[in-house]
Amino acid sequence: MVYIDDHIWDFDLDAALQDISAQRRELALRFRHELGRRQCVLAYLLLKRALREEYGIVGNPVFAYGEHGKPVLAGLEDGEGESVACGDGLWGRIHFNLSHCREAVACAVGAQPVGIDVESVRPLSESLVNYTMSNEEQQIIYGTENPALAFTRLWTMKEARMKLTGEGISNHIKEVLDDASFSFETVVSDNSKYVYTLCTQASHQ
Repeated sequence: MVYIDDHIWDFDLDAALQDISAQRRELALRFRHELGRRQCVLAYLLLKRALREEYGIVGNPVFAYGEHGKPVLAGLEDGEGESVACGDGLWGRIHFNLSHCREAVACAVGAQPVGIDVESVRPLSESLVNYTMSNEEQQIIYGTENPALAFTRLWTMKEARMKLTGEGISNHIKEVLDDASFSFETVVSDNSKYVYTLCTQASHQ
């Protein structure tokens, strides 16, 4: 399930900071600029909403982090800001991923590993295209009426795929979409200002 919010400037940041875990609050306050703080907080609030609506979990989740920084659910925060592990079995079977850009934040949750990436549509950079896209992908990009949008779509697919596996940006960035064991769902916002892609394991796997 995907949750998207593009109202980054439309909530009370000070109040929201009091409604999240101490761990997330500390992370949010490390950002020097308000935009970064808002993105960090809003993505977390989306996760809280997803956990409540999809699994009936109420509270502030606490994260642990993998080798490349991918967060996983480690437990819930108690009343004193400490993490308490949840042993009901359901907790360990919940997978999630967060992403944000200047226009929106995104959260994906599911029973299997998920990766999500949301990106603003920006003017095309030829050097970035050459560095990140295969020859076939470059043909797709330059063969469309909106190359910037086509690039963003492919880029979010690559990012979501790497975020699912937790490997981060890698040296084989041009080939990451060659693996048929992954499925992608890409959505362009109504105003065409941002694109997000959800990556999951292909159903035949």
